[in-house]
Parts: sequence; structure tokens; C-alpha cells
Amino acid sequence: MELSLHYWNFSTPADPARTAGAIAETARIAEEGGFTEFTVMDHYFQMEHTGVAEEPMLEAYTTLGYVAALTERMRLAVLVTGVMYRYPGLLAKIVTTLDVLSGGRAQLGIGASWYEREQRGLGVPLVPMGERFERLEETLQICLQMWSDDNGPYRGAHYRLDETLCVPAPLSRPRPPILIGGGGEKKTLLLVARYAEACNLFASSPEDVTHKLDVLRAHCAAEGRDYDAIRKTATYIGPVVNDPDAFVADAERYAALGITQFDIMPDRDPVEYAERAAELVPRLRSL
Repeated sequence: MELSLHYWNFSTPADPARTAGAIAETARIAEEGGFTEFTVMDHYFQMEHTGVAEEPMLEAYTTLGYVAALTERMRLAVLVTGVMYRYPGLLAKIVTTLDVLSGGRAQLGIGASWYEREQRGLGVPLVPMGERFERLEETLQICLQMWSDDNGPYRGAHYRLDETLCVPAPLSRPRPPILIGGGGEKKTLLLVARYAEACNLFASSPEDVTHKLDVLRAHCAAEGRDYDAIRKTATYIGPVVNDPDAFVADAERYAALGITQFDIMPDRDPVEYAERAAELVPRLRSL
């Protein structure tokens, strides 16, 4: 079992002048401590079910560009990019830029955007859920085409590109891996089977995750995809550093299901959290 640090809260430290230093120190500790990945959210207002919209929030890819300059090994990703927030061709260029400047460490994490207050507040078009998933699939197709040798046009129902030119190409080979986040059984997990190298589920319970993985397995069979080739990750929502033994026991249960990475979220000062969570990395490596 591997660990990913999901840096989701910019409220600590409270002084914005100290935010950059806290991110830098947290990333350093995570990398030196053996974390595999460092991720941020794609939000502009803090999520209201975890706080208030007025809390500090940084733009995701700018933040990862900063972290890329401070680290050498960890994979860098947005967990997950909201499909409505960037035109697909520009998104492919943004992820490519992160990949080139990080030495081939970018991952495209993507999903259907959902935070309506944020979108209304900042003028992002609101479309029905069904259309968001149509746009998500077209975005995946566009990114894949831009990361291929095909520089020709793309014609979809929602996006039309005259050229899919992307120079320089990503350093990752054959391209940056794609992770699709969410547990929707009819659409999200189907898109995982069709396009992604990784999925991200909520570790709500072993029973729920078992069911979601069974659904994914069925989609893979229908799509002719090797289920075992897809990396299974999960966002862990329970306490980590307050009860490390319980956390490790949970990790063992989920590892037995095929989950190979937990994304964990600081619930206090991120530097302190990273220091204490890094102590658990050796215990998880044997799972």
C-alpha cells in the first residue's frame, strides 16, 4: 500500500504569507518520507461540507507547478480536475507543461465537476449532469489525441478542434497516466474501463469498495480491458495520525481488495500531519 498526500486545505497557517512555505515543507517531508504522490483539489471556493466557501483556496495547476520545482520523485496530480473548468485542448497543454517541468511526473486526474456555487460565482457554464459526462468523455479523447502522433482535427458533439498540436510532447511514456475519480457505476466506472490507467474511490467501507470494483471488473470485461492493469486508489476519510493502528488495519483490509494507494488528507497543520503520517509508510509497504 502506497500513500498520497492530498493537500486540500489552505487555511493553516492562517497567514497567506506563510502558505507557500507550508506547502514547500509539507511536500519535502512527504517526498523524503516515502509518499508516492502529492495532489491538490480543483476548487476555487472551499467545499461547503468541509468548511465555508470563503476559506483560502489556491488554483490547482499553479500550485502543482510550484511543488514540481521543489520535489524530484513524487507523482503530481489534481484530485480531480473538474471537466468544466478548462477547455480540453488547453487542459492537455497544462498537464503536458507540468509533465515536462516535473521531469515526467504528471498525472491527469479528472472527473465531472459538481460544485454549483463555485461555478455560478465564477461564471463557469452550468450544464446538466448527462452533458458533463459527455464532455468528460470528449475531453479524455482530446487529451489522448493530443498526446499521440495525430495532430489532426477533432470533431465532437461539444468540442471541435482544428488542430491537436502539442509540442513539446509529454516526457511520460507513452503519455501521462489518466486517473478518473468517482464511483458512479453507469458512467464513471465505464469511463475508467475505457480510458484510464487508474481509478479513485472513496474508502467508505470495504463492502462498498468491493461492490464498486466488481462493477469496474464487469465494465472491463465488456470493454475488452485488462482489469488488473488499472491501478485502484481510494481516498481515506477516517483518522490517520490519531489512531495509526486502526489506520494500518484498514489499509490491510483495503489492500486485500486490490487497493494499492490511499490518498490521505491533513486534518491539522499540514507539516505536522506529514511528519506523523510519514512514520506509517514503512508499515504500509509490506501490505
